[in-house]
Amino acid sequence: MKIKDTVNKHYPKAKTGEEITNSYLSLLEKEYKSDLKKMLFATSVCSDDVNVSTDFRKVLSRPFTMGGLGGLPFSGFTGMVAFSHHIPDGGDAFIFYGPHIGITDDGELGRMRRIGQARLTNSCGALMLALERFQKSDEEPTYVPQNVYYDQQQIHLEHSLMPFKHEILHANNPKKAITDFTYVAIDKQIKQLVKMSIKEFSCERIFLLGGVIINTSEEFNDYVDVRNFDVINTKDSNNIESVSILETEAFKNL
Repeated sequence: MKIKDTVNKHYPKAKTGEEITNSYLSLLEKEYKSDLKKMLFATSVCSDDVNVSTDFRKVLSRPFTMGGLGGLPFSGFTGMVAFSHHIPDGGDAFIFYGPHIGITDDGELGRMRRIGQARLTNSCGALMLALERFQKSDEEPTYVPQNVYYDQQQIHLEHSLMPFKHEILHANNPKKAITDFTYVAIDKQIKQLVKMSIKEFSCERIFLLGGVIINTSEEFNDYVDVRNFDVINTKDSNNIESVSILETEAFKNL
């Protein structure tokens, strides 16, 4: 079975990272008349080194990194405001976000064969760890203060997924489910952060592209299952609410 068939068995609409890159950059240029040289690109994807599925970085230079473990936008409100202040004059904002999940050559989700390795490892490791902890405990995990201090992102990730715990554990494929619910969490947080900082954007448009990245073995292309593409008009106050930021010079000059 070809890797495309293996991936599409779980994600029927998924396309290769290259296909996603070409189609959406073309859409931005032709349909929205966006100048890619003046576009500032941001990502909120997992810190994992395998997440280079798309080639957006090759065209849209200087990416602003918002994501941490699992893909949650750990740079937060301050990060979103900083991003809004860095957009070139006359340009647009573009944010690509979502979690990732590995797939083996045999079609097993949640694991993959990484570059230079013969063995299989978890992908996303942070999500698979969260799932393991959910499966071992009927209650919300408790952490000693030292662990909270030294593993903040993992603990925050697990707390963000706690409302979905029951559905994750009772899903046909909990590994796929925890990835899907992580997408829901990332999507919600990104859009809330945009709402909170909307007045800080000098550009007129913010493009949001969200999906699930599917990691395959070294010799194959990775895939992306696109879940949404939003275009936000920063001047249209009817579609999005704004939250004032602290009126400090330091914040204004991020």
